[in-house]
Amino acid sequence: MCTCLARFPRYSEPMSLLDYMQAKKLLDKYRIRSVDSKYVGSAEDAVRFANGRRIVLKLISEKELHKSKAGLVKLDLDGEKEITAAYNELLKRGKKLKPYKILAQKMAESGIEIILGGNTDPQFGKIVLVGLGGVYVEAFKDVQLRLCPITRADAEDMLSELSSKNIITYNGRASEEVISLIMKVARLISENKKIMELDLNPVIVRHDSYDVVDIRILK
Repeated sequence: MCTCLARFPRYSEPMSLLDYMQAKKLLDKYRIRSVDSKYVGSAEDAVRFANGRRIVLKLISEKELHKSKAGLVKLDLDGEKEITAAYNELLKRGKKLKPYKILAQKMAESGIEIILGGNTDPQFGKIVLVGLGGVYVEAFKDVQLRLCPITRADAEDMLSELSSKNIITYNGRASEEVISLIMKVARLISENKKIMELDLNPVIVRHDSYDVVDIRILK
């Protein structure tokens, strides 16, 4: 199936953003692993969550869905001083974006960024997507789409037809992980009729593991 800049057909009905932690629980149900996350209500709470780990802080608001572009994501924070400064900066930015929440996440290990997603087309139904993720989604438009439900062969074909397949799979070592993820996402969007859009970007893939870093679900 051909791809386009918009990636998905657009659904015309009004949609609402599913709460991040509810979305994370939905992924857990389908055994799709995402990074350790928690809403925090103070800088001290964020420091306790970190517990010596490097973390990320994100401001979550329906008024601004493009968090990175809006400066609402603070990466690779280490120690009380850095975490507190980042938290206070997000508080300032959040004044114009109420209501909002601040999400703390464990900093994911490095790897290759991919995108996995789903959409509901008013005419054809559920669609699943996979491709090179992160900032490269729009730059290279290297994605593949299929109508749901899909078979394992469909998932294998989607992966094999990507120009970036060798990069994404570490020359095949992570192929099974990615194929399994495609099938899980397709099942999730097929079985949850109220989901209009699902966007997992980035998903950090390593040769022997992965982590979903950001979750966006519209109902």
